[in-house]
Amino acid sequence: MSSRERESSTESVDSNAECVPAKRICTGEILELPAAHSAPSAASEETAKGCSMDVSVIMPVYNAACWLEECLSAILNQDFRGAMELSVFDDASTDGSRSMIEEWRSRFEERGISMVISGHTSDKPKGVGFAKNQAVAQSTGRYLCFQDADDVMMPERVRLQYEAAVLNANTIVGCQVRRLPEGSTERYTRWINTINQDQLQTQIFTSHGPTVIMPTWLLSRDWFLKIGPFNEGGKGVPEDLLMFYENVRQGGRLQRVDECLLLYRYHEHAATHSVLEETIWDLRVSFLQERVLGQWESFTIWNAGKQGRKLYRSLSPANQKKVKAFCDVDENKIKKGFYTYEDSKERPKPKVPVVHYTASTPPYIVCVKLDMTGGVLEQNLHSLQLKEGVDYYHFN
Repeated sequence: MSSRERESSTESVDSNAECVPAKRICTGEILELPAAHSAPSAASEETAKGCSMDVSVIMPVYNAACWLEECLSAILNQDFRGAMELSVFDDASTDGSRSMIEEWRSRFEERGISMVISGHTSDKPKGVGFAKNQAVAQSTGRYLCFQDADDVMMPERVRLQYEAAVLNANTIVGCQVRRLPEGSTERYTRWINTINQDQLQTQIFTSHGPTVIMPTWLLSRDWFLKIGPFNEGGKGVPEDLLMFYENVRQGGRLQRVDECLLLYRYHEHAATHSVLEETIWDLRVSFLQERVLGQWESFTIWNAGKQGRKLYRSLSPANQKKVKAFCDVDENKIKKGFYTYEDSKERPKPKVPVVHYTASTPPYIVCVKLDMTGGVLEQNLHSLQLKEGVDYYHFN
């Protein structure tokens, strides 16, 4: 249900390299999950008696009946040995989702996993952010593991992410994923799985969205209460991106467990499709100006083409004045010498130089699509001995 990837829904090519370097190989098939380990330990039972589970799996639900069998089976068969509960909030489903979940209660209780199920029956759903907040509010876990009802956990997911979160306070912990169906959003999925730990912190301004994607989040309740709750604006609001930005503002960290722990489903009903591209663009530009451009005295926009010019036009007047040049590799653009901002109300109209990247100076905002130049962009950046997060940030 979360607001998801910002990639085009038309992207569909081979994705065999999605989970590298993953120790576990996830196939595109629905896996037969092994039985859970033994019942929770005495210490965990004591924790549960104190109304504080170790982990609450937080699952908002809206018309997810066709996926619930796989999703619930996977949660039931986690190999986590602490005290765990499943907290479900049904956001006015009309397909019998809530009754299906209720039918699983006895199976969960037999495994020592508590279930908290609630919801509402209004005429319209109140949105992903509202449903997540309600599921969190009724839960008791010290750590919160967010799960979308259309995705499938690997058996190790809760255990491995919980172990990482316990060692890393004030951190959103994610994992690698594998896409269902195979081949959907290949570039986006590769980016999710392969950017390094430093890039989790530096590539937060790109069009892909959060560098640790919402369907994989696990974090402490204390930290959630610090950076949350989710925005409850409803349809069209990227509640995951907004909370991700707040995590950054509050000094939170980001970490990814480098194992493929989630089968991440892509389909036409995903909530991401309700979020307009311009909404995402405006949020990204605002956050870039807040976190980076406000601290720079001047900078160069890397790309004199459509995206670079759009960024320039979207900046505040104060930040537009900081743009000392556009740089590019296209000789036709460079020959023009300047970009003239025709829509400006200033007189004379601003004219920004366009130069070859070798004649430009940092810092840069790079408006060239990642993974689309056959490595040429990366080689050019490397040739200038630039450090990501200091000398440049990726924006596109």
